[in-house]
Amino acid sequence: MSLNVRNILVLAAGTVLGLTVSIGGTVLAERQADREADRVAVASAGSTSSGLTPEYVELLTRVVERVRNEYVDPVEERRIVENAIRGILGDLDPHSKYLPPSDYEEVRISTSGNYSGVGLDLSVENGAVKVVSPLEGSPAAEAGIQPGDLLIAVDGEPVDGDHLEETIGRMRGKPGTIVELRVQREGAAEPLDFAVTRADIHVRTVRSELIADRFGYIRLTSFANTTAADLEAAFLSLRDESPAGLDGVVLDLRNNPGGVLEAAVDVADLFLADGLIVRGSGRARQARFERYASGGDVLETVPLVVLVNGGSASASEIVAGALKDHGRAPLVGTKTYGKGSVQTVMPIGAGSAIKLTTSLYITPSGALINGVGIEPDVPVKAASSKRIYRGADGTVAPFEDDQLREALQLIGHTEPPVTVVANEG
Repeated sequence: MSLNVRNILVLAAGTVLGLTVSIGGTVLAERQADREADRVAVASAGSTSSGLTPEYVELLTRVVERVRNEYVDPVEERRIVENAIRGILGDLDPHSKYLPPSDYEEVRISTSGNYSGVGLDLSVENGAVKVVSPLEGSPAAEAGIQPGDLLIAVDGEPVDGDHLEETIGRMRGKPGTIVELRVQREGAAEPLDFAVTRADIHVRTVRSELIADRFGYIRLTSFANTTAADLEAAFLSLRDESPAGLDGVVLDLRNNPGGVLEAAVDVADLFLADGLIVRGSGRARQARFERYASGGDVLETVPLVVLVNGGSASASEIVAGALKDHGRAPLVGTKTYGKGSVQTVMPIGAGSAIKLTTSLYITPSGALINGVGIEPDVPVKAASSKRIYRGADGTVAPFEDDQLREALQLIGHTEPPVTVVANEG
């Protein structure tokens, strides 16, 4: 890897998805190298190791001392320091921020796609915490928790939508330990209690289905380290299930907020034999990079259409931009979000970190999409946000989704859908 970083993430919406938090709209990198250089720089700076002039160091110190000694209520030093960091970063741009230990852990989970817990996808509806679905094979699924259940207590403590992250944290823990979950199920007179044994969970970012026996539908919900491998496995499974082989694939990136940049590069690489995928531009050496495709992948010649919309951000835009610029696949849908800045995650001690904007990424054609987005080749507006296909178990059929219908027609689907067979990548 050429960037002197461990992970680069492209994140967007800041929404909680199950037991992970997809933290918003940015490319993130966690620095692993150059720490010795940082240490030397700090040591050589002497008493003004902050890099500020003595006058500004004194000004900052004076404010801290005023707060410590004269504010009406005592303030912990940790709170003063954390608030100072938040203030410094918060005034820069919407994506640079302080990551306390809990948020830093969420970044780690978003990167790895793995955690230890019960395996629930959760959402907040009207202040209530609702189960979207238990992950297949997860402890929650095996215990009998069902989609639509309302989570009302964890280990006897009530939960509410305003403290969802705290609730998520209480459901995590060491594999083999037990957590008590209480849910209210529609039609049940009394709440239901479940003793769920925590286990290692793999967050699924790939959903795949075979449509009309001939067309592969693959949806990416985000980008984690395992996404590219899971996507390739999903394609191979669909190809094997198709009686006469696949006529083409629809890659659905709609409402995908992003994830790991390396995963986005690997996904684009699956479909490209060669050429530039993405370029980064910034002041620091680590912020300037180029990533190229290499040949030999099974999906390089498969007919392909990509679905995008205003919720397709960052890593999704890297993939969409690369495939569009190389003429590999037409984009169908609406203009993408337009999030093209890169953030680096820098640990600062005590389990915390900062997320700092360090560069912008550029598509192969040289386009800066930050604040602009990517226009589709075939513009198709969705009839409504509720008319988007979300799988065989959803309420919308493939051809009821205007954008998906157009994509299927572009790769040769001319008949009404015959069957939809669910398969997970």
